[in-house]
Amino acid sequence: MNGISVSWGPPRPERADAARNRAHLLATARLMLDESGPDQLTMDALAERSGLGKGTVFRRFGTRAGIFRALLDEIERDLQERVLSGPPPLGPGAPPVDRLIAYGRARVRLLIENTEIARFALDGRQPIPSSAQTPGSQMHIRMLLRQLNLDGADLDLLATQLTAALDGPLLLYLSADTLTNAGPQIEQSLGSAWQFLVERVCRP
Repeated sequence: MNGISVSWGPPRPERADAARNRAHLLATARLMLDESGPDQLTMDALAERSGLGKGTVFRRFGTRAGIFRALLDEIERDLQERVLSGPPPLGPGAPPVDRLIAYGRARVRLLIENTEIARFALDGRQPIPSSAQTPGSQMHIRMLLRQLNLDGADLDLLATQLTAALDGPLLLYLSADTLTNAGPQIEQSLGSAWQFLVERVCRP
C-alpha cells in the first residue's frame, strides 16, 4: 500500500539477541494495542513497557510508524504463506483468474481487519511510494497475469495498476464510523468490485 514498504520473502538474518528483542518488542506492542488501542502505542511507551532502552526501540523501528509497519509486516507474512503454499484458490492449484480474485478478496479482508494498524503505519514524512523494491503484492499479480493469454498487454504496467486497486488508501480514507457501521457489506462490495475488474481485464 502507498507509503508502506512490505516485501515478501524470508526475513533478513539477525543476531540471536536482536531477534529476541524484536520478538519481545512486537509481542509487547500487540499487547499494548489490545489493551489501550493505537493512540497509546508510542516509542517511549513501548520502551518503558518492554523494559528495553529507548535506543533499542529507535534502532529497531526508526519512527512510531515503523512499529506499525513491523506489525503489519507480520500480518502480511501470514497472507504470503497462504498464497505460496495454502489451499486453492488463494494458494497454488487454481486457474490464475480464480487466484487473482481470491487474492484480492483476501487482501481486502486483511486491510479491513487491520485498518488501524495500516493507518498508523503510514508516515506522511516519507515519499510515496517509499520503497524501491517491487512490492510482493505486485510480484504475485504479475506472475498470475503472465499465465494468462493477454497478447499485447504491458504486464508490468497492468500489474502496477491492479496492485493500485488494492492499495491501502482505498480503505484507510474511509472513516472509522463507515467501517464499523457497514460491517461485512463493505468487504463484500470491495471484493465484488475487484472480481468484476479482474474478470474484465483478464478476458481473452
